Formats: sequence, structure tokens, C-alpha cells
Amino acid sequence: MQAGLDRNAILRLAERDTPAMVGFLRDMIAIPSESAEERQVVERVMAEMEHVGFDEVRVDGLGNILGRIGSGSRVLAMDAHLDTVGVGDPSTWSRDPYAGEVRDGVIYGRGAGDQEGGMAAMVYGARILKELGIGGETTVWITGTVLEEDCDGLCWQYLLKEKVIEPEVVVITEPTDLGVCRGQRGRMEMEVRTQGLSAHGSAPERGVNAVYKMAGILADVEKLNERLVDSADPFLGKGSVTVSDIRSTSPSLCAVADSCTIHLDRRLTRGETLESAVAEIEALPSVRSVGATVTVLDYARESWTGLIYPTRKYYPTWVLEQEDPVVAAAARAAELVLGRPARIDKWGFSTNGVATCGMHGIPTVGFGPSHEKWAHSPEDQCPVDDLTKAAAFYAAFPQIYLETVPR
Repeated sequence: MQAGLDRNAILRLAERDTPAMVGFLRDMIAIPSESAEERQVVERVMAEMEHVGFDEVRVDGLGNILGRIGSGSRVLAMDAHLDTVGVGDPSTWSRDPYAGEVRDGVIYGRGAGDQEGGMAAMVYGARILKELGIGGETTVWITGTVLEEDCDGLCWQYLLKEKVIEPEVVVITEPTDLGVCRGQRGRMEMEVRTQGLSAHGSAPERGVNAVYKMAGILADVEKLNERLVDSADPFLGKGSVTVSDIRSTSPSLCAVADSCTIHLDRRLTRGETLESAVAEIEALPSVRSVGATVTVLDYARESWTGLIYPTRKYYPTWVLEQEDPVVAAAARAAELVLGRPARIDKWGFSTNGVATCGMHGIPTVGFGPSHEKWAHSPEDQCPVDDLTKAAAFYAAFPQIYLETVPR
């Protein structure tokens, strides 16, 4: 038992609030909320925060919703993104993606695990925190952020650069299967473009086909991905690169393609940077031989509030070391609510930690309901029991953090 914390009281209140969490999560699932279309789900979260008695609730200029509990000098933040990916092919779903079906102790639907379940648990974790009067000298901000699926971390770039809030630590509530995550690989998006010369399709020898010029590049990118194993990190693993899109232009379908562009998804392990990843592509023999151009892409999409906040599509790697006191605090909080030692791991995908820790150096750790394997799948889901335990973790963490990480 942690000093000053009553485990039984925290778990009892989390169990009491579980039906409310389930109803709240089902309401969020029922609201389609793809990136830049989060207004209605933000309004639903605002209503729930006000209902459970947050001290302050507001929406910032980008459209993130922020709820505050407490007014102490130690500022903590807990984050869940409210946007989801789309449904994709509806025929791949065995259930209505927006019904929030509950079966055998599991809630199903788009956003259940990735990651509106984290939002539901955070709101009620904060309620427990306030009701029990724990958390000491903390101000706890619960953030429901936007545009993450489109551009991970942009929401937190805005929060931190515009000084909306200035936390000393951030808890990311992306799914961790109730383990503690202390880092992730970074990522970036690049395009490679080849230039050709159009000619009539009846006489292709008169032109230069840009698609053919791209063929060798495709093969070299595949080989590069295999070679990246040589720079694998013991904790994060290897970086990766894959072609995720290919397109060409021509005056018509009866003409030689005069340009061809591929989109590269590059995952970055520890020690790899934007500059090193670009240099690797530029150094490919096929890229050099055909004079292809390599470009790091930018993001500049209008949020639901109408604001455009541009950024480069580079999301840096971040890791907290195993012995970091923030990791220790998260592990202690997890053990308190789980009744067993917590698994310490990493995410396979990318999170808003690319901004909080990767760009701004704020210690960041993860604990969330559900498992990342369900993210973006037609089986998106969140176990009800995960909501209970996650809410208890979010209630316990602030006090344990103060004890573990003194000023």
C-alpha cells in the first residue's frame, strides 16, 4: 500500500463508476469523430466533465478539450486523443461500428480501444481523485486532444508552444493492455518523385516513362528495410521503411507517364533522425541514377475550429530509461491497482508522446485500457474491467508521482 492511498477505496469507487464509464464510452463510440470532425465528441466530453464536477473545463483554439482538477503547484497532464480512424470497408465488421455493443464484458466499436476508452477512464479517475481528496499539491489536467490520427503530436505542439498548459509530466492513455509503456519508435513521411516525359501511348519510345524510372527505387527501398536490422535498438527494435502509396501523372491513359511519386512510411528507432533517414533514401543507387527527388512532407489541415497549425511530418523517437523515476511512479501505481508487478514495455505504434517527450522533453509514460492489436481494426474493443483498473490508476498516479519524484 502506498503512503496516503487507500487502495480499497480507490478500487471501490472505480467499480462504482464502471457503469457510468461504459455508458460514456458507448456515447462517444456512437459519435463519428474522424480527424478534424471532433466537434460533437468534444461537446460530449465537456458535458461529462461538467457532470462529474471538474473544477474547470475549456476548449482551446485548436479544438482540444481540457478539464482541470485541483490547483496545486505541481502540474500533471493525462491525455487521450478523441479522433478515430474511419470504418473502412463496412463488410469487414461483424458489428455496427457505432453501436458500442457490449458483449461478454467487452465494449466494441470504432474508438473503443483507440482510444476513447482512455478518455472515459481518465474522466472518472479524475472524479475519484477529487472525491477522495488525494493528489496532494497537484493540478491535474485531463486532455481530450484532436487530429492525432492525422498528425500525431500536433495537438500537443499547440498546447505546449502556445503555453495553454505547462505540465511537468504527461501520462498517455493509449492502449497498453494495462502495462506501462516508456517509449516508442518515431516516424516520418517522405515522398520520392521521378520525372519523365510524356508521349503518345502508341509510340512510348518517344517519351520517358516515369513509372519505369521508379521501378528500381521500389526494389532498393525494399532492400533498405531489410538492412535496417543492422541498427536495431535493444529496446525499441529496428527501424523500418515501406512504400504506402504510388501514383503517376500523364496527359491521358493513352500517354506515357510523365511523373511518378511514392509515399514512404519510415519508422525510426533510437539513433535515427530525419536527416539520416533522408540521406539513406538519397543515397540509394536507383535514386541517384534517375535523379529522383526526396521530400519530407508537411501537414497543414484545418481543425474543427477552423485553425490551421502547420508542422513537418516528422515525429521523433522518445524513450524514458527503465530506472527513470517517472517510470517507477507509473509502475508503482499500476502495481497498486493491479495487485501484481506491472509489465514495462513500449508501444509498437506512434502516440502524442512524439511531441510531449520527443520534441519538448517532458517526461512521458503510458498506461491505458485495451490492447494496441485492436487499434484501427474492425474488432476495435475495450474490456470493461480495463476501464475500472485504468480509472483507479489515473486516480492513484498523481499522489504516487509526488512521492516518487519530489520537487
